[in-house]
Order: sequence, then structure tokens, then C-alpha cells
Amino acid sequence: MHLYVATSNSGKLRDFAAVASVDVVLEPLPGLGEIPTPAEDESTFEGNARLKAIFYSRYAPGQVVLADDSGLEVDALGGAPGVRSARYAEDFRFVGPEGASLDERNNLYLVQLLGGVSEPRRARYCCVLAAARDGEILATAEGSVEGEIVLTPRGEEGFGYDPLFYLPEQKKTMAELEIRSKLGFSHRGRAFAVLLASLLEQQVGLF
Repeated sequence: MHLYVATSNSGKLRDFAAVASVDVVLEPLPGLGEIPTPAEDESTFEGNARLKAIFYSRYAPGQVVLADDSGLEVDALGGAPGVRSARYAEDFRFVGPEGASLDERNNLYLVQLLGGVSEPRRARYCCVLAAARDGEILATAEGSVEGEIVLTPRGEEGFGYDPLFYLPEQKKTMAELEIRSKLGFSHRGRAFAVLLASLLEQQVGLF
């Protein structure tokens, strides 16, 4: 199975590759940097994933293109940041220390908001993946994982909110898990496994 992934996020690509079998060839969508970015203006993860998969599949005729939308939902924040997870600090013009990356600023802003919230600060990671070919959706899949937010970052293996997302049963944050262990628990790994099974059942993308 040959799949193109519509992302330049190295962390996402690494996550997908870790879950893929030897029979699955994963590649970033060719020329992604030159393709205009669609407006991610849907109110749900599924809406944005479908929108992106349809949009990007038109730039790779005949090929299967995957797109995802994922994020963090925090109960104490009414489900925020949700679909705005990747741009949370920017939305609220939170600058943070000089030189801080967007991921770091997102994490710092989240910690600031939750500083007065008592434990457990319940949260979940959610992911919806969509596969499309020539502008038509072939399959979608979703995955989620429950956890808690800690206020001190821990671990170096993850990205996004992983250093703050704590798994009580593992007694570790997502960023403290080795990549293959992480994919066994992660929202993205669970969604990708379901999507691959659906595509294989349809014999989509086989060569």
C-alpha cells in the first residue's frame, strides 16, 4: 500500500511510520511546501480532516492521500483548545519568552490557564484521520486517549502537548514514552491502525 501524508510535521510522520507495517509505503505529499494551505475552518476534528484530505488529494491524481486533524481537549477549559490546539497561544496573542517555539508557547499558555485548577486536570487527545483520492473520501477513522495535564513538562520524545499530557496507568507523560510504546497508547496511533485496516479491507492503494 502506497500512501501520501499531507503534513510536513516531522513528529506526525514519525508517529505514522512507527505504526505502519512493512507492506505500507508512507511518503510526505510531493511539493507540499508549494501547495496553498486550505482554511481549517470546520468546528470539528473530522470536518477539518475531511476538508484537508479532499483538498490535498487533488494535487496527487490517482494517489491515496491522508490528512489528520488532532488536538487536546481539557475538561476544565470546556474542551479547549480543541481544533485550535496547534494555534492556541497565537489565538490569544500569548508571546512567551523570546525564542520560544509555538509548541513551547502553547504549553506555557496552557500551564498558565490551569495553574489554579486542582488535580486531576482531566484531558484527552483526539485524532481523526481521513483518506481521499481524487477529491473523494475513501475512509475516516478516529482515536482518543484519556489522561491528565501536569504543570511541569516531562520528557523529550514527543511534540505538541506531549510533555504535559500524563498517562496515569503508565506513570509517564507522552513525551517520556519510547516512540513505539507511545503509538500503542496514542490517539494518532489508534486512528491510523483503524484507517489502515479499513483501506486494506477495501484493497485501496495496493500495488
